[in-house]
Amino acid sequence: MEDERGKKRHPIQPLGNDERGILRFKPNKIVQRLLDDGPFNMNTIAVWAATGEVTRDDMIQFAQLVGYSFDGFRSLTYVDDETCAAAGEEDEHAARLEYYIDLVNTLKTALREPIAELYECHPDDLMEVEE
Repeated sequence: MEDERGKKRHPIQPLGNDERGILRFKPNKIVQRLLDDGPFNMNTIAVWAATGEVTRDDMIQFAQLVGYSFDGFRSLTYVDDETCAAAGEEDEHAARLEYYIDLVNTLKTALREPIAELYECHPDDLMEVEE
C-alpha cells in the first residue's frame, strides 16, 4: 500500500479474537518478546515518537504488532480513519478505496454551493460526475 505521497506503507496485521473474545491484531511473537524482555518499554517508544525518532506509520504498525485490541487501536491519536477502515476489512486495498470514494463524495456535497457561487450558476446546473 502507498500513502497520499506515493510512499510505501506498512501492511495491516490480520485481526482475530483472543481467548476472551476481544478483537485484536495478531501479535508478532518476536516483537512481543523484545518488548517484554528488552531494555525498552512502551514509554520509551512513546518518547521516540514524540521526538520524531520514529514515524507515525511506524507507531501504527507497532501497535498492531504488539497485539493491540481493535477498539484500543481506533482510539490512538496517531491512527487515522483510513487505517481503521482498512484494518477492519478483509481486503485492505478495497477498504482504502472505499474510504477515499466516501471522502470525495463528502467533498462534492460540501463544495456544491461554493462552486455554484463561484461560477455564478445554480447548484442544480452543475454537471453530475459518475462514480
